[in-house]
Amino acid sequence: MAEINFAYYRYNPSLAAAIIFIVLFVLISSLHIFRLFQTRTWFFVPLIIGGFFEWVGYVGRALSATQSPHWTLGPYIIQALLLLVAPALFAASIYMQLGRIVLATKGEKYSLIRRTWLTKVFVMGDVLAFSVQAAGGGIMAGGTVASYNNGQKIVVVGLILQIVFFGFFTVVAFVFNSRLRSASTKTVMDTGTTYQKHLNALYISSLLIMVRSIFRVVEYIQGNDGYIMQNEWFLYVFDAVLMVGVMVVFLVVYPAELSAKLRGSAMQICSV
Repeated sequence: MAEINFAYYRYNPSLAAAIIFIVLFVLISSLHIFRLFQTRTWFFVPLIIGGFFEWVGYVGRALSATQSPHWTLGPYIIQALLLLVAPALFAASIYMQLGRIVLATKGEKYSLIRRTWLTKVFVMGDVLAFSVQAAGGGIMAGGTVASYNNGQKIVVVGLILQIVFFGFFTVVAFVFNSRLRSASTKTVMDTGTTYQKHLNALYISSLLIMVRSIFRVVEYIQGNDGYIMQNEWFLYVFDAVLMVGVMVVFLVVYPAELSAKLRGSAMQICSV
């Protein structure tokens, strides 16, 4: 990674684009909050916090847009740090959901990892990736060439950790899915369509976060004066749009059915 002349932005941030995504993330996060309390699907709290981070991050970009070209450190730190770490919070809810699918289908014997360790392994990995990215982002926000270079390297390590854990998670989920589809137990037959649609939602959301993480690795490797950093549309296409997609996927396929089954409530598990 070459030495660079640090600048907060290599373009004038778009106020309109920032406002659009503030509205989108506020709206979608509000719908998730409503569904959370309606269904008591508490393991989706990290996803909602991630949505909060997203819209606050774009508030930071909107503030920066009003300051162009005389940007200040505060709004830059807000957008740089919160937009960086928000997907790790989405990932935490995704990891916990797989554990609940395993429990709901009584399919522990089909999982590569024991159910009691499944959520712990991936959430601990997610916390590690989150912490490393947050530390790197905080160092980068120092506003100097030296702090940017040092923080940049740490962020890349955190993103690579996230990609590794997501890759392993995808393998574990796919193997579990394949084995479960081959089973013919009553529990699997009763919940067949339900568990499959939730696994499909996990696959889609995991792919979106994986693509976003790979994009961010390339972005930070290129550096503050790289091609990606000089073109704002990359951020919106390969980060903002994809993260909106993750939150929308889990509105369309909401895991309330799994929570209801695990609580042993009278709520009927629907097959769609």
